[in-house]
Amino acid sequence: MARIDAFLKLGTQQGCSDIHLAVGVPPMLRLHGDLVPIKFRDLRDAELESYVTEILTQNQTDHFARGNDLDFSYISAEGGRFRVNVFRKDTGVGATFRSIPAEVPTLESLKLPPVITKLCDYHQGMILVTGSTGTGKSTTLAAMIDLLNRTRKLNIISLEDPIEFVHRSKQSQVIQRELGTHIPSFAEGVRAAMREDPDVILVGELRDADTIRMAMTAAETGHLVLGTLHTTSAVKTIDRMIDALPAEEREQTKSFLAQSLLAVITQLLVKSHDGRSRRAICEIMVTTKAIAKLIMTDQTHQLPSQLQTGKEFGMQMFDQALLAAVQAREIDPDDAYSYATEKRLLQKFVTDTTMISKIDAPPMPPPSST
Repeated sequence: MARIDAFLKLGTQQGCSDIHLAVGVPPMLRLHGDLVPIKFRDLRDAELESYVTEILTQNQTDHFARGNDLDFSYISAEGGRFRVNVFRKDTGVGATFRSIPAEVPTLESLKLPPVITKLCDYHQGMILVTGSTGTGKSTTLAAMIDLLNRTRKLNIISLEDPIEFVHRSKQSQVIQRELGTHIPSFAEGVRAAMREDPDVILVGELRDADTIRMAMTAAETGHLVLGTLHTTSAVKTIDRMIDALPAEEREQTKSFLAQSLLAVITQLLVKSHDGRSRRAICEIMVTTKAIAKLIMTDQTHQLPSQLQTGKEFGMQMFDQALLAAVQAREIDPDDAYSYATEKRLLQKFVTDTTMISKIDAPPMPPPSST
C-alpha cells in the first residue's frame, strides 16, 4: 500500500470532498466547504515528493520532472477513487485529491431541479453545466449520463480530464476516454467521436476556441452535447461562448446559441441545514424564443429578467433557489446569505447577525453647515 493511502483513507472516513497535501503545513481536509488540518506534522519537501512519486507511472514521473502539472485518476489500495492534481509551488510539491464516490449519483439523490431530468429527453443540441471550480459540475453531468444510460439506448461518448465516475453500460453503451491517455485534446476527442456513431458526447471542459467550435458542430449535426464552462451565471456563459471565438465568427456563434443551446445550469455548493453536507443550488436558463432574441440582438444583460419570470419553463435565479431552499430548511441560512446577490431576501433567516451587511442601514445625516 502506498504511504499516501493512509491520508486518503482518513479523508474518506471523515466524509471530506478533497485532501490537500502541501509542503510546510499538515495535510488538510475539505469538510463541507471548510479546509481543516489533520493532526499531523508539517510535511517536508522530500517527504511529500516521495509520497507522490510512489503512485506515479514512469511517464507521469517524467512529465512532472519536466516542470508540468499532472491530472490523473488514482485508485488507492483502500478502494477509494480520486481525481488528482499534482503541481510544484515556491516551497515544493503540492497535490490535491478529489474523492470520487464509488456509486454514480442520481439526479434525484442530488435533489436537482426536475427540469434537468426533462432536458435529458432531448436528442440534439447543447446543455452547459457551469460554475467555479469545486461546485459539483462533474457530479451533475455524471448523474445526467447515468439517467441516459439507464433509460435510453444510446451510444454515449464521454471525454474527461481525467475520468472520474466510472459508468457501466446499461441500456446504453458508455465509452469513456481520458485526455492525455486516449485523446490528445478535447477538440480532437470530439472530432474523433463524431466518426464513432455517437448519440451523446460529453466534453469535460470547453476550454478553448477549437473545442467550442467542434462541440458546436456536433450539436448542430444531430447530437446531444453536454459540456462545462468555468462561468458563474447564464449571462457570463453566453458572453464567454461568443467572446471565445474570433470576431468574424461572432454572428455564427450567436445564431448557434439562439438555435441549439438548450440550457445553461450554473451551480453553487451550499452547506446543508445541519452542516453535515453540501447541496447544489442552481441557476437555470432554458432557451426560449424570447431568450434567443436577446442573444441575437446583443441584449444578454436582460437575461436575468427572463430567468426570474420563467418559472413555467423551469428557470430560476440563484436568489430564488436559495430562498426556496432556506424556507424548506434544506440549506444553512447563513451560508445562503453569503452567496445571495439580493441579500434582503434572506436577511430575516440569518442566525449570525454579524453577517448582515449595512445595506438597510439608514443614510448618514448630511454634515452640519455650522
